[in-house]
Amino acid sequence: MQDLFTVIVTVFMGFFAIMNPIANTAVFVGLTGQQSVEQQRRTAFKSVCTAFLVVAVFSLLGKAIFSLFGITLPALRLSGGILVFIVGYHMLQGSSSTMHSSTDNSDQDIAISPLAIPILSGPGTIATAMNYSAAGGFLQILVTIVAFAILCVITVVCFLYGQRLVKYMGSEGIGIVTRLMGLILTVIAMQMFIQGVHDAKHLFDKLT
Repeated sequence: MQDLFTVIVTVFMGFFAIMNPIANTAVFVGLTGQQSVEQQRRTAFKSVCTAFLVVAVFSLLGKAIFSLFGITLPALRLSGGILVFIVGYHMLQGSSSTMHSSTDNSDQDIAISPLAIPILSGPGTIATAMNYSAAGGFLQILVTIVAFAILCVITVVCFLYGQRLVKYMGSEGIGIVTRLMGLILTVIAMQMFIQGVHDAKHLFDKLT
């Protein structure tokens, strides 16, 4: 039971750090500043629901994707560790990674792009979900999806009260949170990478 609780906390904190609801709320407020309250509400729910579906699909189909493309778990952990490290490194500098931002200012549904993809469910988030879900059986997949669902609820609440939250914390407060989340992410990335190296060595030993 203790091990399960530890896994749940680890998965949740990994997602929390990489999604960073506090910093993303500032992004949401900036992108939806010209929308009415009702439009902002619809955008918030649509973006979060889309992000949840994307992560849930990759969590459920992670092993099938591995089999289809001949991908090994060590390869995912090594590449995922690099991706998550890049995101965390940029956050430590007080900025967002280009993998979790968008420079496309064309007329489009911002709930889907850039909010849902890549801000909420970018490559780092997907790699993290697949790393956690593919490491175990159905229980691990369930834990991954539930942890992300809880974070999605928190994100929606932050979005709905975005104006007040940004005003209360200010740019300096959001910057501090972003850097703290970046530090956590870099540590998680290194753990993923170290585990990937360890697993790759064992895989290589079996092949030889």
